[in-house]
Amino acid sequence: MTVQIDMTGRVALVTGGSKGIGAAVARTLVEAGATVVTCSRSAVPAAPGTSHVVCDVRDPDAVQAMVESVAADHGSLDVVVNNAGGAPYALLADGSPRFHSKLMDLNFTSVLSVANAANRVMQAQATGGSIVNISSISALRPSPGTAVYGAAKAAVDQLTVSAGMEWAPKVRVNAINVGLCRTSDTADHYGGDDTVAAIEQTIPLGRMARPEEVGNVVLFLASDLASYVTGASIQCHGGGEPPLFQHVLDQHAPT
Repeated sequence: MTVQIDMTGRVALVTGGSKGIGAAVARTLVEAGATVVTCSRSAVPAAPGTSHVVCDVRDPDAVQAMVESVAADHGSLDVVVNNAGGAPYALLADGSPRFHSKLMDLNFTSVLSVANAANRVMQAQATGGSIVNISSISALRPSPGTAVYGAAKAAVDQLTVSAGMEWAPKVRVNAINVGLCRTSDTADHYGGDDTVAAIEQTIPLGRMARPEEVGNVVLFLASDLASYVTGASIQCHGGGEPPLFQHVLDQHAPT
């Protein structure tokens, strides 16, 4: 039996939707029939089938204005995907308080602002809505070099659980803990294709995720197929990351 998810008539907003995972999420929603608006801090050409708005999601007033505008322009706001975020590599002791604060603003406070603004709109709609927060495997294990990012994503997971309870039954809120994912920047980030290939050998499924695979999980959570799913964090990480001691055990296993 073939299951096809039809999002025709749904309006979706994807933050950070101009590249990487966000762009793949937007494409997936468009292919399912949704009307999709993406946003980022800079003006970029809209991807096929989407429209694009400029918004710094770290600015709560700008977020509120954007969400209200999208709902007014399209008649509703049915799905919001909180995808904007990221962090450069920096050890905790090397980061200034201002640096750490900016990371929290981008990776947690912005999610709270967008979700709150979306909830206000969705609660007033007869059909409610669905909010999907893009979290990270960094929320679930130590994240050296991106510790504040990991802490922010752990906060996103907790926000998801609480918002899912507070905003039910009209609005469903879920998160996806995304693992390593191949994008156009992956090889540069990790130092080349050979390094990426070596990293992929440590992942149980043998490779990094494709961005559209994350998009498929978003599509499920945003759709009526997930009508009884809220306050959940779905792990999309290819089986996770084996602990370091496992490599030691493997090296010393009897032959």
